[in-house]
Amino acid sequence: MAGKKNKQTNTGNRQQPVAEKQEQVKLQHAPKPANTGFIQRYSNVLVPAAIAIITWLFLKVCLNNGFTDWDDIAYITNDPLIKDISPEGLKHIFSSPVQGNYHPLTILSYAIEYSYVHLQPWLYHFDSLLFHIAVTMLVYWLVNLLTGRRVAAAVTALLFGLHPMHMESVAWLSGRKDVVYGLFYVAACIAWVYYIRAVGDKKWRWYTGVIVLFICSLLAKPVAVVLPLTLLLIDYFEKRKWNYSLLLEKIPHFVIAIGFGLRSVSDQHDYGAMDTLGVTYNIMDRFLFGSYALVTYLWKAIAPVNLCCFYPYPDKVGGSLPSALFIYPVLVAAIVFTVWTFGRRNRVVVFGSLFFLINIALLLQFIPVGMAIIAERYSYIPYMGLFFMIGWLVSGYFEPGTNRQTGYVVLGTCLAYSLFMGYLADERCQVWYSSNSLWSDEVQKQPDIPVGYMHLGSDYFDKYNTATNLNEKKRYFDSSYALLTKAISYQVGYGNPYFILGELYRTTGRVAEAKQSFYRGMALKKTDNDYAKAYLALGLIYIGQNNDSAGYCFRASVRIKPDFPEAHSHFAYFYDLAGKHDSSLTEYGIAIAQNPGLFEPYVNRGMELQRLHRCGEAMKDFEKAVAINPDNGQLYYARSFCYSENGDKVLALKDVQKALSLGYTQVDNNYYQGLHQ
Repeated sequence: MAGKKNKQTNTGNRQQPVAEKQEQVKLQHAPKPANTGFIQRYSNVLVPAAIAIITWLFLKVCLNNGFTDWDDIAYITNDPLIKDISPEGLKHIFSSPVQGNYHPLTILSYAIEYSYVHLQPWLYHFDSLLFHIAVTMLVYWLVNLLTGRRVAAAVTALLFGLHPMHMESVAWLSGRKDVVYGLFYVAACIAWVYYIRAVGDKKWRWYTGVIVLFICSLLAKPVAVVLPLTLLLIDYFEKRKWNYSLLLEKIPHFVIAIGFGLRSVSDQHDYGAMDTLGVTYNIMDRFLFGSYALVTYLWKAIAPVNLCCFYPYPDKVGGSLPSALFIYPVLVAAIVFTVWTFGRRNRVVVFGSLFFLINIALLLQFIPVGMAIIAERYSYIPYMGLFFMIGWLVSGYFEPGTNRQTGYVVLGTCLAYSLFMGYLADERCQVWYSSNSLWSDEVQKQPDIPVGYMHLGSDYFDKYNTATNLNEKKRYFDSSYALLTKAISYQVGYGNPYFILGELYRTTGRVAEAKQSFYRGMALKKTDNDYAKAYLALGLIYIGQNNDSAGYCFRASVRIKPDFPEAHSHFAYFYDLAGKHDSSLTEYGIAIAQNPGLFEPYVNRGMELQRLHRCGEAMKDFEKAVAINPDNGQLYYARSFCYSENGDKVLALKDVQKALSLGYTQVDNNYYQGLHQ
């Protein structure tokens, strides 16, 4: 009986005919003998540990990186969701999309980090790298589990961990969703293999585990909706018998996937992410885009050169796309023909090819989303299929009956290639050091594309706002202006640079030019988000001119984008100036509820309450404001009036002196002298 048990497969504990058993041996599904040497016994720990260390050594340079202006502002630095992990805050995290994306687990990871270090970027980068290393280890586990070939698992995992195309997901903090969803996605695949091979009660425990991991993956990034198809592919590789029960057991997975998919499409549409610079693309255009993207992902898997953070759609000249795009469907057809002709009988080629295709299919821009035709982060999970085939090919040289010397040469070559990929990955991580380094790299590689110039112009505008030296301010202004106008010159119909240029003008007091820029941008950019921001900026201009149009602009801003705390805060200030205190306090309350981390609503509402002699309520707002920004002199000066009104001149004087020490210059001298008496 023991001999019969040894002939059972680990793909469901069923008897197999001789031919099938031979194929199983070929795929190395059979369990390894227990009585092996120390190295062999612990290789499944030592090898992945070595890969983890190598990955860490090459990628640890990203720990020096900071935040960038490429979505990090919306996801982290200015995101109110991450600043509150109370039960109410968690409710908001799990109910609110950010930038048109619903990925609450990713946002929760930021919130946990914020609770420890606030906005110190090192911990965010440290965790992103740890997530990536963890995914790399799971890739090793999955491949080893499927094939029984440690060499195949090691090669696949090493290429996965060090490939430069994956660095966008690691070194870019807003790319965190890839490493988080990837962690649960690969874990779900591993759990599915155990489900297939398990018997009795354990089988359904594994099934439940797959469902839980699938939901977690979706909550990190909705692109995980393709997992049910990947599970079917694993069924194929494990040689499960194809029947209706195989599909029926996937029904819960497909139902969950459809639900999350519909939610994702709705969020993207509402945010305006499906607007591609207002250009209309027909079915043929989309087919060309998909073909171009597929071929590009394939060749960049082997030769990851000229990597960029932004790959724009090609321009339509005279209503037509460049003729060079028409070669890509031909290339795709040639690739499909080759794989079908020479690889359709090879289970490994079919599995690896379809794994790549299934996981990249939704990201090929057949339906254009956003302004980029491809994105390096989209390769994160799909490349596993390509690396799997390479790993299997290399491991074949270490099977019984093969020339081991040739195998060592092939393995050494693959290792050298992987380490070279690690060198390129290290270089790529450094590009993500800051907004300036990122977009300087972009304009160097894409000198005719406006996006890089626009972001560099925005970066210099930020430097202008924080600079104190007049010569520095002039230099930053000139740089920002030149870059923004250059972006506009490359694409006159591109609305975003006009908004930043408008802010540059407004900040320097050139309000006529500022208004012209905002209105021009609004005529070109159609999304609600940009309209709301433009109306807010116009409201700030009009309120500075004591123009009643300010009220119209603030009202329009919050109407277009109700969840806009900055607009509510300024609208409240407008009501305060107009003496409409009830409306003002209501708007301040909305702003604070939407973003408890904003400083201005607390201090401005506190000042208004103090003027209304409601010092008890005002003091609560001032305490909140101090916790957020303890170095603001105006805050202490405003709070001193509450202490003075309550008869505590000592504390009032202390606050005035604190305000002066922080550089606040608008202290009333008579009031100050009166506190000394």
